[in-house]
Amino acid sequence: MKNFTLIICLLFLSAFTVKAQKKVYTIRKSLVKFVSEAPLEVIKASSSQLKGYLDPDKRLFTFIIPSTSFVGFNSPLQQIHFYENYMEAQKYPESKFVGKIIEQVDFNTDGDYQVRAKGILSIHGVDQERIIKVRIRINKGILNATSDFSILLQEYNITIPKVVYQKIAEEIFINVNLEMNRK
Repeated sequence: MKNFTLIICLLFLSAFTVKAQKKVYTIRKSLVKFVSEAPLEVIKASSSQLKGYLDPDKRLFTFIIPSTSFVGFNSPLQQIHFYENYMEAQKYPESKFVGKIIEQVDFNTDGDYQVRAKGILSIHGVDQERIIKVRIRINKGILNATSDFSILLQEYNITIPKVVYQKIAEEIFINVNLEMNRK
């Protein structure tokens, strides 16, 4: 009888715990674009495979993108070089940004918010602490976020061979757009 009562209590507590948990935002749609504007060539590519979540109560987030998910290069060979020579996708299959939103945001109230996301941006196996400005719009439970920032290739140990130095920029501009809903 003691075991039966204990089991009933545990079931009740676990059901209560599940109900008490807040829902997190997960990505429904995403588009990550980058541009390299070098003297002899402009390279653009994009990916719609950004995955991640945002815990609105703790303001914690994790975003991950596969290194081989970018498409739209000037040529198939350029895409292969990006995957193999620059991102070294076999060795570093993903890039990620993990951290916390600095400002307080009422995720239950529709509106526009300017926030800073502070965290570790990991690219090409290198972790860099970054603070990235983000514009958030919440409308009827849907969260849209947009951010523009840049990275320096040397900070992430990505080297440019001298033979293509004039075709690949040292600073890469990145644009992120995502739509999230609560799950």
